[in-house]
Amino acid sequence: MSKTEDKSGRNGVKVMNRSALTRRLVARLNAEEAVVAGIGNTNFDLWASGQRPQNFYMLGTMGLATSIALGVSLAQPNRKIFALDGDGSILMQLGSLGTVASTAPKNLAIIIWDNGLYQITGSQKTLTSSSVDLVAMAKGAGIAQGEWARDEEHFDALVDKALDGDGPWFIGVRIDGEKAAGTTERDPVKIRLNFMQGLGVGI
Repeated sequence: MSKTEDKSGRNGVKVMNRSALTRRLVARLNAEEAVVAGIGNTNFDLWASGQRPQNFYMLGTMGLATSIALGVSLAQPNRKIFALDGDGSILMQLGSLGTVASTAPKNLAIIIWDNGLYQITGSQKTLTSSSVDLVAMAKGAGIAQGEWARDEEHFDALVDKALDGDGPWFIGVRIDGEKAAGTTERDPVKIRLNFMQGLGVGI
């Protein structure tokens, strides 16, 4: 079977729009779930989907969204946590996948937007543009519940599984190269304080 015929891997799924899927995700959140979004377009789209106090927007720290979301999931095990990250960012911190697997937080879901590009710095290609399958790597690290979203409806179904069942989860999503829907307000102190308040953490 060729790569283009493989319906279980990265090359057998629909290429979707990150902004639209971010809105679909946020629309399904109704229990103060936390969302930690990686740098650049990932958090720009989360910001544009509506500013929730439980959202954390990364500014200039590439590759740490999954690690921060892991920390939040361990600190607040009764709250569902989503990490939104890009292919380039997670490739910088692959060790975090092994840490997620070893700690196995039931409340954590990692969503990876994969367009095979370092889009915000000039659209240089990442390794996923050729041979790397991030879902396969996550499974190899020990995250058993890893899957590529085949289309928008399947993405919704995977999010629902993460909301209703035990994780950790790893959801890979192939996305297009469209620009983000907005730009995050660049006030790191405000972002931190709002997030802490949203999590009910004393300041």
